Amino acid sequence: MKPHNARIAIAGLLGICLAAATLNSQGAGGQVAGAAPSAAPMRWYKGNTHTHTINQGGDSTPDEVVRWYREHGYQFLVLTDHNLLTRVDGLNAIYGLDEQFLVVPGEEVTSSSGNKPVHVNGLDLQRVVKAHSGGTVLETLQGNIDGIRAASGVPHINHPNFGWGLTTQDLQQARNYRLFEIHNGHPTVNNLGGGGMPGMEEVWDRLLSAGNEVYGMATDDAHVFKQPGNPSVSGPGRGWVSVRAPRLEPRALMESLERGDFYASTGVVIEDVRATAKDLTVRVKVEGVTKHRIQFIGRNGAVLREATDPTATYEFTGAEGYVRAKVIDSNGRMAWVQPVQVGGAGSSARVRAIVRGVLELFS
Repeated sequence: MKPHNARIAIAGLLGICLAAATLNSQGAGGQVAGAAPSAAPMRWYKGNTHTHTINQGGDSTPDEVVRWYREHGYQFLVLTDHNLLTRVDGLNAIYGLDEQFLVVPGEEVTSSSGNKPVHVNGLDLQRVVKAHSGGTVLETLQGNIDGIRAASGVPHINHPNFGWGLTTQDLQQARNYRLFEIHNGHPTVNNLGGGGMPGMEEVWDRLLSAGNEVYGMATDDAHVFKQPGNPSVSGPGRGWVSVRAPRLEPRALMESLERGDFYASTGVVIEDVRATAKDLTVRVKVEGVTKHRIQFIGRNGAVLREATDPTATYEFTGAEGYVRAKVIDSNGRMAWVQPVQVGGAGSSARVRAIVRGVLELFS
């Protein structure tokens, strides 16, 4: 299945168009069940899209940073130094390996409006993006998004609650982006909110309930590699995405991210996600004696169902607005499945049409 053929009327990853896809502990899986033998196999690639080096913001060389991720089971890494594009050709010549590891160029476009920080990652950029400055927070945010698009990159909005810089209204009004961080591994970015300010999952549900088609990212935002295990610094290995794509290549990864063909995690591995016209099923990889809760969440963040078995199914009623899944393990690690739009008038017919279209693609 070619990636552009999966651009069907669905907001979400693994939902409808991931029927019967299975992934291993590294996030790499096999071909979609039912696909024609000649179709390109879809695999899963574990990666981090927010990382710093000594070039701007980090404490370690690009060589050291890339080596850490390759040695810890990642398949791709985006280097995102502040307002600087770290070249990756030499790194790929040393560490890159076909279908096993890839370094992608990126930049954290870093600016502010007044005392409000506004940071947007540009993934797979063709050139450095000059940070937009001046105007309101929204104008600054939009200027950076537009600059990234002009440089052929994919924007994802970073840590909105860092310095309480970006509000739900800012995110709702911004245009031409699909990705934003619901989990960032830096210890001072206020993922959970507080003092009357919403956490990032609540913001996500507000955006989805208002009709915004946005997908939730988990990232490291790693700056410090020389203090392993220190929770008070921004170290690596705290948040990642597993992306479904036909090959380990920058544009293929970017296309999958922008259509929501991924899940985000702080340590939980999802083995399978299936959607039909009537339900959504999630199966979690169980390791040792770890226990899991699977929550299915709909409009306004309502928990529609919670299950404690490693495999759980939610049956659509047609009134949910959207359904996303969240997995929480007994050690506090989490995973987030991207939302499937099933709500509104005639939603049952819409879901059936979506599934029918996917089955036609697979036939």
